[in-house]
Amino acid sequence: MRHLCRTAKLGRTGEHRNAMLANMVCSLIKHGRITTTLAKAKAARPVAEKMVTLGKAGTVHARRLVAARLRQQARSHFKGTSKYKGAPARVAWRQHEDVVHILFDEIAPVFKERSGGYTRIIRLAQRRGDAAQRAILEWVDQPVETAPEPVKEDKKAATAGAS
Repeated sequence: MRHLCRTAKLGRTGEHRNAMLANMVCSLIKHGRITTTLAKAKAARPVAEKMVTLGKAGTVHARRLVAARLRQQARSHFKGTSKYKGAPARVAWRQHEDVVHILFDEIAPVFKERSGGYTRIIRLAQRRGDAAQRAILEWVDQPVETAPEPVKEDKKAATAGAS
C-alpha cells in the first residue's frame, strides 16, 4: 500500500530523479521559466519553493544547503576568457551562471514579503510526439504572457478599399 507516499517516481531511479529535479530548478533560477511536462513541473515545484525559502533565510548554512541540493560546487579556478563581453570571467560567471548567487541575491529578495507560492504552472497543449501534457513552470512575479489577439477585418471594408 502507498499510504502517504507523495513522491512522483517519473519512471526513474531516485538518484536520477534527484539529479533531474536539481537541473530543472537550476534552469528555472537561471532563466526564470522552463517548459517541461506537467508531471515534471509538479515534481519540481516543491523543490524550487524550498530553495526560495532557504534563500530568504540568507545564512551561510542555507547557502550550503542550497548548493548541496542543487549540486552546485563553488568555482575557484577561472581560466581563459569570458563568453560575456566586457566582464572578467569570475564576475560574468557569478552574474549569469552561479545559481546560488542568483537565488540569494536576486530572486529571494523579491519574495521577502510572500509566505509561499513562489511558482506557477501554466498548462500548454499536448506534445505532438507522445501526447504528453506540457506545462510552463515560472516565478509568480513575472507577468503571464498571452498571445496577441488576431485583428478581425470587415469584408466590406476590405472589398471597398480594393475597388
